[in-house]
Order: sequence, then structure tokens, then C-alpha cells
Amino acid sequence: MLLPEPADDVAIDRAYAEVDRPPPPGRPWVLVNMVTTSDGGTSIDGRSGPLGGPPDRKVFPTIRAVADVVLAAAGTVRAESYGPPRTPEHLRAQRVARGQAEVPRLAIVTSSLDLDPSLELFPAAETPPLIVTTADAPADRRRALEPVAQLVTAGSGRVELPDALAQIGDTGARVVVAEGGPSLNGQLLAADLVDELCLTVAPLAIGGASARIAHGPDTAPLELSLAHVLEEDGVLFLRYGRR
Repeated sequence: MLLPEPADDVAIDRAYAEVDRPPPPGRPWVLVNMVTTSDGGTSIDGRSGPLGGPPDRKVFPTIRAVADVVLAAAGTVRAESYGPPRTPEHLRAQRVARGQAEVPRLAIVTSSLDLDPSLELFPAAETPPLIVTTADAPADRRRALEPVAQLVTAGSGRVELPDALAQIGDTGARVVVAEGGPSLNGQLLAADLVDELCLTVAPLAIGGASARIAHGPDTAPLELSLAHVLEEDGVLFLRYGRR
């Protein structure tokens, strides 16, 4: 079996930033970024943060730095105690050189608007987050969140992601990094909205009933091409593009 020649020095930021991501017609490019164990688990005690360790904490902000908007479901925002997106200084400079804002904007998907407006992610954000919701979301929660966020209405009953992404694109966003959870990823796949997948594989096996990185209705398989494989301390970083 032939093994690839390892690269001694890989510039992590270049490996992710120097990629052509042309927005498809009518919406931004969508990159799904997730971490999983070697046996497919996505969380320990309900959180994904502990899985990738220090290597993932190095790569995670680098992947975020390619985004104009970071998209996450409200359940993930609550479970992972999201704050506003932070970007290291050297990545800020790269973003500005590419014509992006210094930090990406957060967009939260929730049909129920079950979010506390006093969460740190609202007052500490450099740009008010987007909240993607439905036309029939509770009016009292809408009023509570309108002072701290920009609400985007897409669909009724459940968020219609094609419409939501079109409106996010109207804000000037060209690249959206989606961070789950698995239900949101499943909806993106079902609507054929995934252009790229970045997958961190931790050298762990946890068993249990942890969700896969995407779940929901059965969909036609999305064919992907492997673009790169990076490794540090046994943690794999895989980047796939739509074939």
C-alpha cells in the first residue's frame, strides 16, 4: 500500500484560507464544520468541546476565520455556551486583506426564539447577531430579542433554510460556516445546501447514543472529494468539497 509523503510544515491558516469558495447562485457558500470521535460520536455529556483537545482548539478559529457568518442552531448555542465569535489578531489582518470584517457574524437558527437576551453573546458581539426564525415565532420573545439582534424571518412553522441563506447572502455574506448541531446539518443536507465539509476526528471511542454529525430525513448521497488531511497528536483534520 502506498502512503502519502507527509508535509513537514503546514501553514494551517493557508490550508483553509487559500481555497476558492465561489457563492452558488442565490446564496453563500456553506461549509459544515464538525468534530467527531473515531466511532462517530459528536458529544460527551452533551458537549462537543472536549472532543478535539488542543489541536482542535488551534484549527477551529482558523476555520471560523474564513466565514462571513457562523451559523448554529439555538440548542448548540445553549449547550456549548456560545459567546460572540472571536478572531486572533493575525487572522483579523488576513480577513481585512480579503475584504471581510475583522470578525464573523453569528447567526442563530431557532423557530421558538428560546434564547435569553441577556446572554453574553449579545452585548459582547462586535456586530449584533442574526437570529433566523419563523413568521409565527412567539411575539413576546421576538420583542425581547429585537433590541439585541437582527431578526430574519424565513418560513412558517419551521425555518426554511434556502430562504434563510438567501437573506444572509443579502447582508453581504459570501461564506457561511455551519457548526450544527446534527439536526441543522441534516436539514442543510436535505436541502442540498452543503458545499464543503471540515471534519475533525478525535482518537476516541465513546459508544453510547451520541448523534452522528448529521441526522434527519433520508437524502440522496452527497458525493464529496477529499481535499486535504492534516494530523496533530492523533487528531485528524479532513476537508472535503462537493464533487
